[in-house]
Amino acid sequence: MKSTSNNDNQIESVFRTKSLTKNGKCVSVLSGVMLQQISTKIFSVKMDLALPVSRIWLLVLISSLQRLEKTGALDSPLLGSAHLGNDSYKYHEDAHLSARELISKYGYRGETHKVTTNDGYILEMHRITGPKSNPKAEGKPVIFVMHGLLCSSVDWIISGPKKGLGFMLADAGYDVWLGNARGNTYSRGHKKYSTIDKQYWMFSWHEQGTEDLPAMIDYITRNTGNERIFYAAHSQGTTAYFVMASEKPKYNDKIIAMFGMAPVAYLEHMRSPFLQVLTRIDKVVTNVMEVLGWYEFKPIDGLIKKVATIACQEENWTQDICLNVMFLIAGFGSDQMNRTLLPAILGHTPAGSSSRQLIHYSQLFKSNKFRKYDHGALRNYIIYKRMTPPSYDLSKVTTPVIISYGLNDWLAHPKDVRRLTAQLPNVYAELKVPNPNFGHLDHLWGIDAPRYVYSKLIALLNHFRS
Repeated sequence: MKSTSNNDNQIESVFRTKSLTKNGKCVSVLSGVMLQQISTKIFSVKMDLALPVSRIWLLVLISSLQRLEKTGALDSPLLGSAHLGNDSYKYHEDAHLSARELISKYGYRGETHKVTTNDGYILEMHRITGPKSNPKAEGKPVIFVMHGLLCSSVDWIISGPKKGLGFMLADAGYDVWLGNARGNTYSRGHKKYSTIDKQYWMFSWHEQGTEDLPAMIDYITRNTGNERIFYAAHSQGTTAYFVMASEKPKYNDKIIAMFGMAPVAYLEHMRSPFLQVLTRIDKVVTNVMEVLGWYEFKPIDGLIKKVATIACQEENWTQDICLNVMFLIAGFGSDQMNRTLLPAILGHTPAGSSSRQLIHYSQLFKSNKFRKYDHGALRNYIIYKRMTPPSYDLSKVTTPVIISYGLNDWLAHPKDVRRLTAQLPNVYAELKVPNPNFGHLDHLWGIDAPRYVYSKLIALLNHFRS
């Protein structure tokens, strides 16, 4: 491994401070020090230990700044006062609005709720009681909707009315509760720890299943008076549900039906480039976490957020790079991405997670089992009374389950989905999206997600209500 000083010298030689004259002033555009700061802002490690994604984001950054310079749109090396006068570089407003602000902007009544888990994490939920024409929640059936890995409640509303699942459910007469898992943009509080503390980040999606989901379900049922509610989730949100329903079976009775989009439990056929690389080096990453304190996969913010919203606009030639960064985890080949929406999406994604969440998924791929977190033989024995982690008992997931999956999903591969459904005792329906190019993220932002997925979800929910 090269020393940090050598890396600094290399960065300086490639991305040397460059000056240009603008209105008679000499403006510094870019420096190696600045790049180093950006890299460590994305990941809590030095450049030489940062994951490959950060290097790609830096490429996006450099490309964008160079183009901004050529068009004369750059005033400051930090973009703090950048002129974005022409339409090519205007910010997408929704990239900078919170979930509550988005709900209000699009004409719906929203609420913010704080939920504290038994182990002290403070989670934020966003509620859509209804559109302005029917804003009251009283008497409506309740649905709890959960996001996936590196995502947040914004996923369900960023597409706007008639396209975002949260808004479509509200229009259909549901009281909608959007959850946020511990460690993401909205749920970073704790009664005892700060996000700079190692102890805060000692969780994976296992704890989201055993602690977060039960706490939010109890809060929802207590505040609405509905003893039973619906549950819908994407990706990691389905993983956490299977954990909860198998580890705390009593919660099966609190859910009328569970709708799982791109469900993840088994990863034998997973093709995600990012997770495959992580699987090969997971022990190295774990050691780096301990030595350097890298426990968090940071959410997008600050400078990177500004650059992403510029570089990833539809008319910008760097947008394909942005797409490739997103698809490093979820896979390529989809024809469903709404490119106009991409700057707004990247204003909120990635929303952050613990490093353990990613490592836990890599362990599933390596073991070819759906099992608990592998702490190493010694600690496994202390925690589990055995040298290897036990598998989750999916036979305990007795909730009626509806599954939606795509044929081009690199994370929730159809073969792995079928393996999952074969072990679930109460699968009500399996919905295969007919578009052969429909991928993992298309359940969230796909152009045809309302037609292929959301409308069918609502029809099935209405069936269970009748």
